[in-house]
Order: sequence, then C-alpha cells, then structure tokens
Amino acid sequence: MVGVGAGLGLGMEGGSCGALLKELQQIWAEVGESEGEKNKVLLDIERECLEVYRKKVDDANRTRVQLHQSVAAKESEVASLMATLGEHKLYMKKDKGVVPLKEQLAAVIPVLENLRCKKEERIKQFSDIRSQIEKIRYELSEYNDQGDNTSSLAADEHDLSTRKLNSYQAQLRTLQKDKSERLRKVLEYINEVHSLCGILGIDFGSTVNEVHPSLHQNGVEQSRNISNSTLEGLATTISKLKAERKSRIHKMRETMESLCQLWKLIDSPEEEKRQFSKVMSILILPEEGITSPGVLSQEIIEKTDAEVERLTKLKTSRLKEIVMKRRRELEEICQNAHIEPDVSTAPEQTDALIDSGLMDPSELLANIESQILKAKEESLSRKDIMDRINKWIAACDEEAWLEEYNQDPKRYSAGRGAHINLKRAEKARILVTKIPSMVDNLINRTFTWENARNKPFLYDGGRLISVLEEYRLSRQQKEEEKRRYRDQKKLESILLAEKEAIFGSKPSPKRMSSLNRKTNGYRPNGNTNGLKTSTPRRSSLGSGTPELLTPRSYSGHNRYFGDLRRLSTSHLNFGDDSLSTFTSISGSEPESPSLG
Repeated sequence: MVGVGAGLGLGMEGGSCGALLKELQQIWAEVGESEGEKNKVLLDIERECLEVYRKKVDDANRTRVQLHQSVAAKESEVASLMATLGEHKLYMKKDKGVVPLKEQLAAVIPVLENLRCKKEERIKQFSDIRSQIEKIRYELSEYNDQGDNTSSLAADEHDLSTRKLNSYQAQLRTLQKDKSERLRKVLEYINEVHSLCGILGIDFGSTVNEVHPSLHQNGVEQSRNISNSTLEGLATTISKLKAERKSRIHKMRETMESLCQLWKLIDSPEEEKRQFSKVMSILILPEEGITSPGVLSQEIIEKTDAEVERLTKLKTSRLKEIVMKRRRELEEICQNAHIEPDVSTAPEQTDALIDSGLMDPSELLANIESQILKAKEESLSRKDIMDRINKWIAACDEEAWLEEYNQDPKRYSAGRGAHINLKRAEKARILVTKIPSMVDNLINRTFTWENARNKPFLYDGGRLISVLEEYRLSRQQKEEEKRRYRDQKKLESILLAEKEAIFGSKPSPKRMSSLNRKTNGYRPNGNTNGLKTSTPRRSSLGSGTPELLTPRSYSGHNRYFGDLRRLSTSHLNFGDDSLSTFTSISGSEPESPSLG
C-alpha cells in the first residue's frame, strides 16, 4: 500500500492529485483504515487513471488518423482538379516528416477551394460554349430536334482543360462563320422571294412556309432554320417564281401589244390608256428591270385580258369608221404632196368590200396604214422639189401681177397705196428675172430625183418635167410674141406718122387709152396683203402676156374626189388664139395696112 501510494504520489507530485492523496492518507490515519482497504482503494484509483490515459491516447490516435485521411483526400482532390483543369504548377506538396499534419491541412485547403472555384467557372464556360454549339447545330440540322446537352457536358467534366476549351471555342467560331454565311444567303433568298411574290401578287408568308415555318417568324427569340434543305428549298422556290414571272411577262407583252394596236386602231382616249401606264413598262424594260409591286399579278392580267376583249368587240363596230378616217388622212397627205392616192383603197371600194365581207377590215386598215407610210416617205423625198415648185408658182403669180400693174395708166399717181405697189413692182421685176434659172434648176433636180428612183416625178397625176418643158417653151413663145408685138408697134408708129404727113389727122386718143386700160383682175393702188390673181387662161396680144402654164393651172379642182384629168399638151392652146387676137388688134384701125 505504501508502494502504491508512493507511486501515485510521485505521479501526482506537485499537482492537485498529490495534495488529495496526502489528504486521503490523513483521513485514513484518523479513521484507522486497514492496510488492505487502503491498497484496494489505491489500486482502483490507479486502474481508473490508466483507463483515462488510454482513452486519451486513443482519441489522439484517431485524430491523427483523421488528419492523415483529410490531408490525403484533399491532396487527392487537388491532384484530380489539377488534372481536370490542366494545372500542373499550382500546388507543391510539403515533406510530411517535417511539417505537422494540421499545417499540411491548412496549406491544402485554400488551394482546394481555389481549384473548386476554377472548376465551377470552367464548367460554366464549357456549358455556355456547348449550348451555343448545340443551338447552331440545331439551326443547321435537317430536323429541328434539339436534344439535351446535359449528358454531353457530364461526359466532358473529366476534361476541363484550357486545351479542350480552346478546341470548343474554335469549333464554335467555325460554326458561327458557317451560320453567318448561311444566314446571309437565306436572307438574300428570302428578300428575292419577297420581291418576286410582290411582283407576281403571291402571298409571301404561305410561300416561305412551304419551305420552312421558321422563315416567316418575326420574334426576337425565334431562330431561322438555315439547313441545306432550307437553302435548297428557297433556291427551288426562286427558280419556280422566276419561271412564273417569265411566263407572265411573255403573256403580258403579247396582251399589251394587242392592246396598243387596238388603242391605235380605235383612237382610244388618254384616260383609258392611263390606267395601264404602269403595265406599259413591261414592253420596254428587261425582265430583271420589272420590279413594280403587283405589275404581274393575276388580277392585272385578268384586267388586261378583259380590256383587250372589250376593245376587240368595239373594234368590229368602229373599224369601218376608222378605215374612212385613215383614208382621209392618206388623201390629205397625198393632196399636200400633190401625188395621187392608191385607188385600190378608195372610199367607194372600201365601203363595198367591208359591206360584202370579202375583205377583213383589219387587213384593209393595215393596207391603208402601209400606203400612209409610203405616202409620207414619198412626201419627204419630194419636199425639196415641192418647195422649189411653190417658189416658182409664187414668182409666176408675181409676174402676172406685174404685167397687170404695168398696164395701169394711173400706177404712178399719188393715190392711196401707190408707194406700196411701187415697192412690190420693184421686187417683182427682180424676181421675174430669176424665173428661167429657177425653172432650169427645177428641171435638173427633177431629173436627178427620177434617175435616183427610176420613176417619173408626178404632180397631180402629170409628169412635172413635161409641165416645166411646156412652160419653158411657152415662155420662149411669149418672149417671141412680145418682140413681134414691139416690132409691130414700131411699124404702126411709122405708118401713123406717114398717114399724118399725108392726111394731117390723128387717131382718137380716147380710143387708144381704152385699149390700154383693159386688164385682167389688177386692182390699181389696191391692197397688197397677199393678193394673188390667177394667171388667165388666155391673154390678148395687146397686153403682151399670153398664158404660161404652171402646175397651179392644173390644180384648180379637187383631183382626189372625182377629177381624174391628166396633164397633156392638149391644154397648151395659146398659139392660134394669140395670133387671132393680134390680128383683131392690128386691124382695129380702119386704115392700117396689112402685115402682108
């Protein structure tokens, strides 16, 4: 007992246990406990103390094991995360024999937390990229079946390295580029389909819905399908629309050409034509240039066809009137150009042909149109010669006026308008001197025209060369007669002088002045505002102006509506009458000698 107590006392010396043991021994001494009881109690105390120590050692051992396991687990997790994230220089292990376990644990926890945060961030990056990739693949897919990408992401969680992330990013960029190109092409196709549908008057929504419903969705969250089948479907739709446009353009051009012909035939008012002004562009624009909305719609086509049908019915009732109108136009052109119109389309014949039904009025109208075209071409080719003819006729009129003016004994009087007549006479004398050169020039130009066209130049049905030659001959005869008349006047003067010398008398001045006062339409001192007197058919030799034939001599009647007279030399009958007139004048004096 003393040994056990000493052992306990040594074990607890200097502490509270030693003081308690001493206090327990004092108590036992006072009580008088036996040594056996004391030893028993001390043994119990020693056993209990051992059990307490054992428990403490076991607890400490378990704590050490747990620390070892925790450090090992965390280091293992760190290693796994580093492998997953592709990090190799983030954490360096320390020597376990030197560094306590708690320090090792304290060192690995921040590294582990950092790696976990990086993993979460990397998983989010992968998820975003994968979702974008799957979305683009969904848009590019032939069928819009977007599957769940959770399994693919779970499968990729073991590799969250930067290399893998860069691979996904490169894949995403490739898909985005492909999507951008396809989207641009789809938008081009959609715009073209929209334009074609607008031109053809076809519903755009139903047209693109046949290709894919997503093409007509306008929502921001909606994505268009841009797969190969969609592109092929849009291309096929565009080809069909272009073929339909080409077919309608061909049909509309034929219809509009018929409509324009009908407008021209029946002389439709501008109000009726104006409602088809937009459609008229089809006739002049190329196929790609026709872009007006609805210009090729079925409604416009039906409207144009209905107008053609209406005008066709109207044409039948108005065609006879149109034929007569175009014939009058032809006659007016021919009359202005002094050419003969074609008698095959004369009003009497056309009326008979239309009434009998032997000829289609459209063919007859086309024939007249052809004749109008030829008449206009003929008139244009004759313009230079016709202008010279008009100048020649005007000069002849001035010559006739001058001759009448010269016969007026009062032409130099101071009456009203005398100075105007004097100026006109002076100009007329200058113009008359140019007539021979005008005629020669006109003959030469007419010959040139005839040689170039291998046909005669006709003026109101007669050959112009013949008229000019006859005029030139008649002018020469006129000059010869004037010369003979002057010689005769001289002879008469000589005879009168001899008679006066023999008989001593004079002829009556009154009678001589009455002979000289005879004129053919001249108005002394009258107005000169464009007055043109026609050259008389025959003039007395006393006036010195026998008739000169000009084209105006043959155009006094309307030759297009009945007078089919032709120019011939039978009209030039000035010789005998002139001589008989001359004889009557020379024999007017009772005692004048004959000419022998």
